[in-house]
Amino acid sequence: MPAQGGKVSVRKSKQIAVKTSLNSPYALQWSILDGTDMHFILEALEDVMKQVRLKKIEFRRKKKPSLSKKQDKEQWQAVEAPEKNKTEDAKAHGWTDLSIRGQLAIGINEVTRALEKNELLLVLVCKSAKPAMITSHLILLSASRAIPACQVPRLSERLAPVLGLTSVLALGFKRSTDAFAEVAKTIIPRIPRLDVPWIQHETEQPPVQAGGLTQSEPGECASSSKQKRTEGSQLLSPTVTLKALKVKKIIPNPNKRRKLPKTKKRISK
Repeated sequence: MPAQGGKVSVRKSKQIAVKTSLNSPYALQWSILDGTDMHFILEALEDVMKQVRLKKIEFRRKKKPSLSKKQDKEQWQAVEAPEKNKTEDAKAHGWTDLSIRGQLAIGINEVTRALEKNELLLVLVCKSAKPAMITSHLILLSASRAIPACQVPRLSERLAPVLGLTSVLALGFKRSTDAFAEVAKTIIPRIPRLDVPWIQHETEQPPVQAGGLTQSEPGECASSSKQKRTEGSQLLSPTVTLKALKVKKIIPNPNKRRKLPKTKKRISK
């Protein structure tokens, strides 16, 4: 027992740093693709790429000759220089055909930018992309724009050597494509629907009157061109339904302190 007149040491408990954060209650995942559909998609894409003959060609730069050998190779360079310039100028861009290359979005970054601009018709993602976080954002981007997208196993393994690339983690087909329009039409029905709880795609049929024609007001003439674009597609713009947020527990942050305004004395110092 300590003495009555003595001092008692008291240990102060450390304050626990608490941070408030909101986590999503949903875990978005890619829909599972059937094995038969996977083989059909891979074979169709491989055949089209071979027919189009789209490939990236990289030129390896040769080392400069040493000072002692420059005089010996002057004649050799003078003969082969014009021939090299012709071939390199024709393929300086690296791709065999730039017009066909512009109809595709290859790579995660390029597909993401095209999805944000709503320029794609179809999105395919390789399942071997690791970590999975680098392709998970494409689920929400595709679903919010009603663009069919799926994860295809061995996509990079089959298409990368055909295109002359090391890997193809994401592939997108643009709406203005001509060379890949038929392939996209055959692939889209085989792609499973993305499951995003707060986004629902609805199909509507335009109202038709007895005469078979709909009445149009003068103010609707400007929107007639927009209606023609959406007549061919069954999927309309997605309707977003927000669900109620349930707060389980609120914990205040003890380290958060209000900053006092600087007084004139502090400023003068």
